[in-house]
Parts: sequence; C-alpha cells; structure tokens
Amino acid sequence: MQKERLSVVVTRRLPEAVETRMTELFDVKLRDDDTPMTTDELVEAMQNADVLVPTINDKIDSSLLARAGERLRLIANFGAGVDHIDVETARQRGILVSNTPGVSAEDTADMTMALLLATTRRIPEGLRVMQSGSWEGWAPTALLGGRIGGRRLGILGMGHVGQAVARRARAFGMQIHYHNRRRLHADTEAGLEATYWESLDQMVARMDVISINCPHTPSTFHLMNARRLKLMKPEAVIVNTSRGEVIDENALTRMLRTGEIAGAGLDVFEHGQDVNPRLRELDNVVLLPHMASATVEGRLEMGEKVLLNIKTFDDGHRPPDQVVPGML
Repeated sequence: MQKERLSVVVTRRLPEAVETRMTELFDVKLRDDDTPMTTDELVEAMQNADVLVPTINDKIDSSLLARAGERLRLIANFGAGVDHIDVETARQRGILVSNTPGVSAEDTADMTMALLLATTRRIPEGLRVMQSGSWEGWAPTALLGGRIGGRRLGILGMGHVGQAVARRARAFGMQIHYHNRRRLHADTEAGLEATYWESLDQMVARMDVISINCPHTPSTFHLMNARRLKLMKPEAVIVNTSRGEVIDENALTRMLRTGEIAGAGLDVFEHGQDVNPRLRELDNVVLLPHMASATVEGRLEMGEKVLLNIKTFDDGHRPPDQVVPGML
C-alpha cells in the first residue's frame, strides 16, 4: 500500500524549480499571490497541514501556535533566521522547527562589502549627481570619500557570515577585529588574522567600521543601543546586513543627523518595512530593501535545504537542520 503523501503548505512564492520538486514529492499547496499570508490564512494552513514552509514575513508566535491543528508536526523555515518563530512553544507542542543555515553566508558577505564601500566612498551621492544630470565634470575636492585599506573593521558576530566578511575585508587591506559569544579556535583566528575583543564596548570605541553579523535574539536586541553607539568615533561608519533589531534605529538616526556617526549602510531595519522616515532623508546613509541574500543561487540552495529537511522528516528521521531552543 502506497504511503500517504505529506501535506505541505508554502506561505510565499519560491523559485520555480523548488516548487516543482516539492510538488513531485509531497501534497503541496503553493502560494499564487506573492504576498505574506494573513493571520487567518496562516491559522488555516497550520490547522490542515503536516508541514508549514514559512518565511521571515510570517510571525509564528505562541498565540498562533496555540491555534495550530494536531496534524502540524514540522515548520520547515525558508531562511536561516528563526526569530519570527517561537521555537520553545513549538517544541512544547511537539512541532519540530528547521531552517536553512549556511546557505547565504557568502552572498551576505558580498553585500556587506558593497555597503561598506558604498558608504565610505559615497557611491549613492555620485549616482544621484549623474542621474539628475547635474554633474559639471571632475574636480579635485568633489565627493571625497575615504580609503578602506588600513582601516579597522569590528565584526559583531563571527559565525559563517562574519568570517566570510573577514576574508573579504582582509583582501581589501583592512585590519580585522571581532566580538563574539565564544572566541574562535586559535587556528581559525590566526587564519583570519583577527583580533578578539572580550569587551564589545572597548572594540566599538576603537573601530573605523562596525559590521553587524549576529542573529536577533533576546540577548542581541538593541545590542547597539544609544549608549554603545555613542562610543563610536565620529568618523566611523556602521553596516548591518543581519537583523535590524540589533541596532536602536531611532538612536542611530539621531546620531547620523547630528554627525556623531559618519555614515551607515543598512539592509535591514528594526521595524521591517516601516523604516524611520528621517533615516530616508539622510545623505550619509545607504538603504537597501533586505536584499543581502538575494541571489538566484542562494535561493535555490535554500529551497534544496527545505526539501531535504522535509524529506528526512517524512522518512522518520530528525531533519538535518533542526533548530532547538538551546541553539538560540
């Protein structure tokens, strides 16, 4: 007798190749309209599916999990971050959670360097001059930026992304410093030529560039708060391709407006799409719409990990990328 196929609900449009393979393997309900599901749609999905495949846009908190059906046994997240999912409550209800770690590290590191260069070399300002037709020709003092070679880069969070950033920054001649929950193995640290700082305050006060590469957890919320931002040198810049909640966005905006911080390159924001309007008005800020991991290759690899997690679960085994509360 043929085994009944798992019922899977996908909350957003995924790459076509991923959707096709998922349809071949499971009983899948795909999302035709590429917009986030409403709360009611999420509840309906969680009440009728064995597996939910959400994205970062889907906030799956304790109140939503309380309305989940008895069938739901796996939340196979499309993405590495799981701060939008109440993993502890899911575990208490017997629902496994998996993610897609390590896939977007190189892509995110590329974008970190792009933002670092765009911010220090004033690339958006140059683009605006050209697009407005107001360029009057080369001038010795026009749009002067700063050389990044020789500058000190302080990486906050030295996981896969942080280490990928470090490798790239070294190639640009930057000096690598980092703060992390745990110090790297001596061989890894030596390979990156990185200096470890146990005190985040001490590191922040001495860096020319701060790169945020840590996840959002209760312990990292507003890790870069107003007090810590004030430790930064006035000529320093900050880049964030991780999670917006790590920085106090209002405090950062105030300091950028008053020149207490020289610039910022931001791909993520504290309140998602609701970006501080004063931040949008500043010339010393480069803003991107959460696109650090947005490569065709990365999205396909994410999809492959989701498929592997679901297939392994369907075969009666623990998903290879299962997330447990102790990991957060």
